[in-house]
Amino acid sequence: MNKSRRSFLKVAGLSAFALSSGVAALDALAGNALAQVAPGRYERADHALHAKRWAMVIDTRQFAGPQDYEPLIEACHKAHNVPHIPDNQDIKWFWLDSFEHTFPDEMNAHLDTKRATASYPLLCNHCSNPPCVRVCPTQATYKMEDGIVAMDYHRCIGCRFCMAGCPFGARSFNFKDPRKFLPDPVPNPAFPTRMIGVVEKCTFCAERLAVGQMPACVEAAKGKILFGDLEDPNSSVRQALANNYSIRRKPNLGTQPGVYYLI
Repeated sequence: MNKSRRSFLKVAGLSAFALSSGVAALDALAGNALAQVAPGRYERADHALHAKRWAMVIDTRQFAGPQDYEPLIEACHKAHNVPHIPDNQDIKWFWLDSFEHTFPDEMNAHLDTKRATASYPLLCNHCSNPPCVRVCPTQATYKMEDGIVAMDYHRCIGCRFCMAGCPFGARSFNFKDPRKFLPDPVPNPAFPTRMIGVVEKCTFCAERLAVGQMPACVEAAKGKILFGDLEDPNSSVRQALANNYSIRRKPNLGTQPGVYYLI
């Protein structure tokens, strides 16, 4: 048995273990070794935005309700030609859920009514230690040097190992041809549409950063979401984290999410 075949079988075995064993499997996948950083696959313009470690801070205190998040969802989905499929096979890049589902580790029987009834935004966490990257056998999902967990749709073989490895449910699989659920013309001709049988997710708008633009949801949030370099102590995200109480999703899993919430 050659080395590449052994490596593939090792990844497949870990992924099957994740499917069958839940959190225990995720702990095994997390380990201590960080996911390999692949070379960036986005051509950057001279005016591209750069960071050592991109991170996002969502100030949920400034959002009055689900209606305040709608412009952000719309901006994200239009920028990336995300289809709306009206059933449980819908594709999600940026969506809302309850406090209980968003922060299960923070739940208690006497949580205040405001938080218990509020909706919270969800997206890929772009973890520093992403299990999805390690279990992908084709490097269709890979970690860029700036911390973004990106996607190469042409490499995706639809095995869904990454979905099994992600503890946040941040990935969607195209069970149907997504192009049939997009308007003609598509909202953003510059961004590639996907095909049936591939996985997709939020990419922190790596394609926009490469040409000097902030992520679509950040622009639409008008200051309610901050995006910057976590390694820079003078960045907006570091300043917000230094002066406010923040939480991340499922911190006990050791994936080190790059999305922080002010609550």
